[in-house]
Amino acid sequence: MAKKEKDGQRVHNELITVDTAIKIKGFKNNNLDITVATKEDSQIFDRIVNLIDTDYYTKISDNHKTIISKLLDSYKNALAGTELLHDQYILAGHELVEFDGIDDAQIFRYLVYRYKYNMYPILKVVDDYPPCVQIEPSSICNFKCVFCYQADLTFNNKKSGFLGRMDFEIFKKVIDELEGNVESITLASRGEPTLHPKFDEMLQYMKGKFLAVKINSNASLLTDKKIHSILSNDVQTMVFSIDAASKELYEKLRVNGKFETTIKNVERFNEIKAKHYPDSRLVTRISGVKVNEMQDVETMTEFWSKYADIVAFTNYMPWESAYDNPINDLKQPCTELWRRIFIWWDGKVNPCDYDYKSKLSQWNSKDKSISDIWNSDGYDGMRETHLNEQRNEIEPCKRCVST
Repeated sequence: MAKKEKDGQRVHNELITVDTAIKIKGFKNNNLDITVATKEDSQIFDRIVNLIDTDYYTKISDNHKTIISKLLDSYKNALAGTELLHDQYILAGHELVEFDGIDDAQIFRYLVYRYKYNMYPILKVVDDYPPCVQIEPSSICNFKCVFCYQADLTFNNKKSGFLGRMDFEIFKKVIDELEGNVESITLASRGEPTLHPKFDEMLQYMKGKFLAVKINSNASLLTDKKIHSILSNDVQTMVFSIDAASKELYEKLRVNGKFETTIKNVERFNEIKAKHYPDSRLVTRISGVKVNEMQDVETMTEFWSKYADIVAFTNYMPWESAYDNPINDLKQPCTELWRRIFIWWDGKVNPCDYDYKSKLSQWNSKDKSISDIWNSDGYDGMRETHLNEQRNEIEPCKRCVST
């Protein structure tokens, strides 16, 4: 059973036994265990070089050509066994799977997007727009996972003001601004995106506008109609949030979840993909949160690999008690301030989802542009505070272990 405080907030669950470690944001080897097919760096380098003399390269901007030049130098160093410079980067992990599915016409778009996503937070570069925007169709969820915001009863109740579904006009306004300015859009955050009654229309409205659309879902509400909508509307990555390979552990961790339903729906997704979309570039990922020693990536991989291109665990973060976690002495700035922005269902814009009650938010996308918010004095001030090693002056940054 979970321990509770007087206000009803769930603080801890006995199933969570791992220690909270500093978490480096992004899809890094020290942030998770991952099983994925790999490509030789030389093959990627050769493909990039072969495309340099094509119109695909000549049509990109000078700034993007500079990034491609940095990537080429990065691969030259890697292939020569030389250590990469501070501003150099090569593809790794799940990017190798994604790269393999990108057609030649989009290769340079993809490389620039991945460089910005991974390197701008390290180099502390603020562009006109964030490398990634995470949009929340719904903050409501049908699960109450023990490690999630939904376990906090001061958040997850009808009177809290935190629960709702995004108005379609807000969604369209955001998408219209981001088209051509951002490549990475994730539909997910505090709730289950497929709960939105216009989920299919959202995907249709986004189709062809972004290179890297990702959906995070618990898979419980998938229907044939929703599956076809996902597969026919240019989604790049489908993440199924699954933390166990056994019914007992799965249903203890994902409260209200039914293991058999999840398996059936993921199987059906793969059946429809194989039968009706054999040339789909969509990458399927099974992603779990590592909360105890009973979870094992080898067991997960053995069970789930037939349904996914990637099987991974991400390290546990105590999201469910973000505002009650102990204050730490972490000095490193949080890279999310240079990587991503969150847009909640009501248009509110927030720097991160650890702050799931929006204590940091000063903005709403209904009356300000995403670009103006990203480059605002308020956002820059927060970045400056982190850079000055004073994140312990900000709530709840002072309780978060992400860097």
